Amino acid sequence: MIIDPTSPIPLYAQVEAVLAAGIADGTYPPGTRLPNEESLIERFGVSRTTIQKTVQNLISRGLIEIRRGKGTFVIQPRITQELTELSGFVEDMHALGRNPTARVLDKQVVPADETVARRLALAVGTLVVRIQRVRLVDGMPLSFDETWLPRELGEKVISNNLETEPIFSLLEKKYNTPLVEAEYRLEATCAVAAVAQALGIDLGSPIFLIERTSYSAQHQPVDYEKLYYRGDQIQFVTRLARRTAST
Repeated sequence: MIIDPTSPIPLYAQVEAVLAAGIADGTYPPGTRLPNEESLIERFGVSRTTIQKTVQNLISRGLIEIRRGKGTFVIQPRITQELTELSGFVEDMHALGRNPTARVLDKQVVPADETVARRLALAVGTLVVRIQRVRLVDGMPLSFDETWLPRELGEKVISNNLETEPIFSLLEKKYNTPLVEAEYRLEATCAVAAVAQALGIDLGSPIFLIERTSYSAQHQPVDYEKLYYRGDQIQFVTRLARRTAST
């Protein structure tokens, strides 16, 4: 596409269309560094202001990102995950045709603090099992997960290889603990040091925090999790029905 200065379409939009098309057709695959400002100015014959506007628009569309001191890079399109039923990370990623893996950072018995105790219906200080993992998609760290389980059940779970065996599958298929429902709490937050280090992102980066408590039969809580998802790599969608208006 040739940039047409006489077109009613703004120059920045024309340049944006060319670069976006190159990203879509694989000319600039994910991870590719885009040409710098000077190269783009020369290539398209436009001003620096035009190129800067183009870059900002592509960032807003989630197609590129600026890495300080390195340049501007094409990024993977955000993963879109539906929140319509209780499912585990592995199930979700397989449904999207992605390859999920895990890296276990820590697993140990710890006393339940007030929040964990409340979510698992235990007394504060009761010993529980805490598991910390990084969940990856196609080799890219996507979430940092903290999971708490009642001690007896948790000690069974951590005897397995949690880098290859999903906790939900172990609970349901190996330990006869069917999961019936869950409560989700979503919050926008920033990556603290531990989360940033686990995910390899900058301190303060945007994070989706999901708190999830999963229940078995008779509304018995068996699994409490804090899931820290990279805000630049995923978006969540759901579908809601209109409540019937009272007459």
